[in-house]
Amino acid sequence: MQLQPLNDQQLIVHYLGGDERAFEELLNRHKERIYTQIYLFVKDTALAEDIFQDVFIKIIDTLRKGKYNHEGKFVQWAMRIAYNMCVDHFRRNKRRPTVAPTESFDIFEVLHMTDDDAETNIIKSETHQKIRQLVDQLPPEQREVVVLRHYADMSFKEIAKLTRVSINTALGRMRYALINIRKMVEEKQISLQES
Repeated sequence: MQLQPLNDQQLIVHYLGGDERAFEELLNRHKERIYTQIYLFVKDTALAEDIFQDVFIKIIDTLRKGKYNHEGKFVQWAMRIAYNMCVDHFRRNKRRPTVAPTESFDIFEVLHMTDDDAETNIIKSETHQKIRQLVDQLPPEQREVVVLRHYADMSFKEIAKLTRVSINTALGRMRYALINIRKMVEEKQISLQES
């Protein structure tokens, strides 16, 4: 039987009905985004792969126990699990995450720029690199909000719930992150202009 393009919820129903291929499709649909979020937090390929596997074991376990509720989107739920597992890892090891780009993903690609000539793309790439370096210098709480907002595409309400702070605190952290980035740009006289 050939699977038709089903939405995530339909794939979950098929999987719970015994169709393992439905889960495989669900995994293939979202694995890059979830893995990349994990990697951005842990900055270690082997560790990211371990946490990624743990995330999907937890997802399978939750689905099989019938504890998955259909309120939100599957991918946002899965990304919350991934985030929580990263936080748990850092709590156990008393380390704070740092944000880094990967070769396959750039946090600032979410700016969705149109196709340009090679020179313009090089300039944009250099600009993105400068911004990534600035983001990495932010205090951990501010950096976390920037990553969750711009990579995980989460709303401030979702970020607040995930990080267990008020919406105003999440908004404040983003505001201070932007202020700090602007300050660093001015102090270091970094040109972010695309000529």
